[in-house]
Amino acid sequence: MPTDDQTLNAQSTSTQELTDIPGQQQDWPGTTDELSPTPDHGESSWTGRGRLEGKRVLVTGGDSGIGRAVAVTMAKEGATIAIAHLPQEQSDAEDTVRAVAEAGGTAHLFATDLTELAANQTLATDAVEVLGGLDVLICNAAYQMTFDDLEAFPPEQIQRTFATNVFSTFWLVQALAGELEKSGGSVIVTTSIQAYEPSGHLLDYAATKAALNNLVVNLAGELGPRGIRVNAVAPGPIWTPLIPATMEEEKVEGFGSDTPLGRAGQPVEVAAAYVFLASDEASYVSGTVVGVTGGKPVF
Repeated sequence: MPTDDQTLNAQSTSTQELTDIPGQQQDWPGTTDELSPTPDHGESSWTGRGRLEGKRVLVTGGDSGIGRAVAVTMAKEGATIAIAHLPQEQSDAEDTVRAVAEAGGTAHLFATDLTELAANQTLATDAVEVLGGLDVLICNAAYQMTFDDLEAFPPEQIQRTFATNVFSTFWLVQALAGELEKSGGSVIVTTSIQAYEPSGHLLDYAATKAALNNLVVNLAGELGPRGIRVNAVAPGPIWTPLIPATMEEEKVEGFGSDTPLGRAGQPVEVAAAYVFLASDEASYVSGTVVGVTGGKPVF
């Protein structure tokens, strides 16, 4: 286990490396191994303090990026993890399982495409069975692809973006509300700075993230009387495989340098917000969107 000084040094080094990201591209959905520089998911930089001891967590999109960082940090905090991922992301997902194991935790994998109702319902049933219940649902799976002109957005992409980002979130909460009610659990949804500061080349993606902000507030009101907290985390530019796999090379170069902090964020820097919201420390926090944006406003 690293000391506090070692943790600070590791975080300092990893964040400095993101001040000058070179241009690069990957085939969708992308892989962590090809990212340059290598992202920090908390494998060595996060020190667990037992804040999620015994909690059972389902993370969608948990194979890489923010999802992997959430799985690793929550495992270090004592949680048992179930991870949903696309079949194409099996290699990254297995790397996440190894990272969780090295952190002293356990992760179960579910390869599935969450664009269909039946897949979400099956995932809900299977995750509860393998975990023995559920305390935290993290709806993090997302799809995006960039186009410069409105007319260039393919109809099938718009459907896929909304199905992955919005419909899946609705369906999973609907399927798991009864289980979360038993445990006094919580839901955490990944939205985005794009909900507040949309980019033209991400028209459909930005619209889904704004919809999720609205859904979180409504779900908090609906589920609060049942003892379920619902919150969101809105990341800014975070260095994950999604970026070079969905953006042109020139847009990737210097990614995140337009933030007040002058750099992109590491996945572990976002995961800290999820750990807080999932913990008992956030027992009176619901209907809130926590921005982790490098200084970009979320209002």
